[in-house]
Amino acid sequence: MSRFTVTVFCGSSPGYDPIYADAARAVGAAIGRSGMRLVYGGGHVGLMGTVADAAVQAGAHVTGVIPEALHVREQVHEGLDELIVVDSMHERKTIMADRADAFLALPGGPGTLEELTEQWTWAQLGIHDKPVGLLNVAGYFDPLLAFVANMRDGGFTHPRYTDMLVVATEPDEALARLRDYVPPARSELSPGAEMTAELTSATGGSAPASPPLRP
Repeated sequence: MSRFTVTVFCGSSPGYDPIYADAARAVGAAIGRSGMRLVYGGGHVGLMGTVADAAVQAGAHVTGVIPEALHVREQVHEGLDELIVVDSMHERKTIMADRADAFLALPGGPGTLEELTEQWTWAQLGIHDKPVGLLNVAGYFDPLLAFVANMRDGGFTHPRYTDMLVVATEPDEALARLRDYVPPARSELSPGAEMTAELTSATGGSAPASPPLRP
């Protein structure tokens, strides 16, 4: 049986507050301690390098995936079990997604946000049933979580899909919840079509009957 693999998205910068690096170090150590594998972006700088270093030191199998363009511009981690150099960011994300059993976002910038929301969107659409989580270090993701709640309350996504996000403040809790995740039942309609039907019904218009939920 293959070991549980976590793809981690995080910043190539360490951030101003050392608490972010401490959290990345704790995540890497927890992955190794739990007997899991790590897949990440391949760099040796910022939180990316910190989580990889800690995972390697804790005995985890670590795979880095990096585009050729960044391989030239960014310091690459030389101590990994596997380094995959690809042609594009799209190929990088595809490999990181295919190899994952779960996704975990740590603090980061626009790239981290894009990777996190892409995998969450794919989970909503049923492209995969893998858990998507974030480690909310010192409230870093509070504004994002407030925005997600606003999406839900504004009728742009169903609560079952906002509830998909695994939110934790401690690495061991995050990994345990990702490992034990059970995907929600979902409608045969797309998330947008389902919300349109519900909102039309709620406002007294005619709407197609929602099909039964499938497991």
